Amino acid sequence: MGSWVVEVQATKSIYKVPPFISKTNKTAYKPRLVSFGPYHHGDPQLAWMEAHKKRAHLCFINRSGRNEQEVYDIVAEKAQDLKDSYDSLDSKWQDNTEIFVQMMILDGCFMFEVLHVSQHYDYYSDYDPVFGPHGNAHVMHLIKADMLLLENQLPMLLLRMLIGILRKNEEPALPLQLLDPKPDKFPQMGKCLHVLDLYRKGLLQPCNEHGNAAPQSANQGEGDPKMGKYLHKLHLCWKRLLHPHNKLGYAVQNQTEENNKTVGHNVLRPATELHQAGVSFKISKGLQDISFDVDCGVLKLPNFLVEDLTESIFLNIIAFERCHVGSGSGFTSFVAFMDCIVDDSEDIKLLSSNGIIDNFIGTDKEAAELFNTLAKDLIISTDELLKVYEDLINYSNKRRNKWRANLIQTYFKNPWAIVSVIAAFFNLN
Repeated sequence: MGSWVVEVQATKSIYKVPPFISKTNKTAYKPRLVSFGPYHHGDPQLAWMEAHKKRAHLCFINRSGRNEQEVYDIVAEKAQDLKDSYDSLDSKWQDNTEIFVQMMILDGCFMFEVLHVSQHYDYYSDYDPVFGPHGNAHVMHLIKADMLLLENQLPMLLLRMLIGILRKNEEPALPLQLLDPKPDKFPQMGKCLHVLDLYRKGLLQPCNEHGNAAPQSANQGEGDPKMGKYLHKLHLCWKRLLHPHNKLGYAVQNQTEENNKTVGHNVLRPATELHQAGVSFKISKGLQDISFDVDCGVLKLPNFLVEDLTESIFLNIIAFERCHVGSGSGFTSFVAFMDCIVDDSEDIKLLSSNGIIDNFIGTDKEAAELFNTLAKDLIISTDELLKVYEDLINYSNKRRNKWRANLIQTYFKNPWAIVSVIAAFFNLN
């Protein structure tokens, strides 16, 4: 009986955020413009987007060369699998397959078109309020942000079916090929459950072959032009292959006896204090490339951007990792680690000066408060980050490292200070 329950639960991947997670920021999990899937369907504040969904649906049907009944029949074959993706499905959807499938098709076609239109602009009029230039400037970034909410996901199975419906009539755009990667090109991509999961895995990838750090601005269009404009706007770093090794380690609070006996503190200090103890900061290749070199005192952290949408995106990724058994905790551990080394505005300023944080959210104080809020109730639970955590404590507790750092930072910042020290030495003799 127990194994059967686990097997059923393993099919779930789209969750309503439980109160113990959402209590700190309820609005971060709610869509602002458009609903995808059953959880927010029918919300009066999102109703105005339904007409735009219908227009996108008709455009998709016309391009597919199939009629609506054919599309319905294809999706209906997998209706139960689609239902099983939702952790909490009301009887309205569970007992009425017809309206559930219709909703899946309408929402799926709209999401598909959002993905597709970034590569093909000739399907819609320049005066289209969503897919035209005006919509691209004013609403599309908010729609894409709504696509990264845990409660607003569509199963990746649905998007793959929609790709298959079009495949006979046209070559899919690059983002759509990558929704269903070919094993020879992406052997380690792994199964992506939905767009949020895909986005999360993209952030956890190492640097791509061009040397760009994984997390980039949601508004940037730089990098590899083959990746496409849309991919950069949503950080969908498709070519950064995932190496899942997020084994559950020990909670940060449970330090070893050896660490407790260390002279000094046994809690990781903020970045400014680490710097005073001799730690320097450099940019790593990505979130899974965080390391600390105990020989030279270099802590490598990924470059990432902090902006208006960062809080919502990060909270939803964290919520997914906390809800979904087997997802790992790589991103959650990263946020918890950053909270350890970010205490106030001075820490943000230091990390920004070393290229780690690009702060577009406002003041350094606001950025620091963001990390303090994001990491509430979180712990570091990956072996790799726990080792970095412990190595930093041990390094910063050694007096010779503090002395050397103080000497360098106080006297050797400019050549005249060095001359003064040497002169003083000779005068003593």
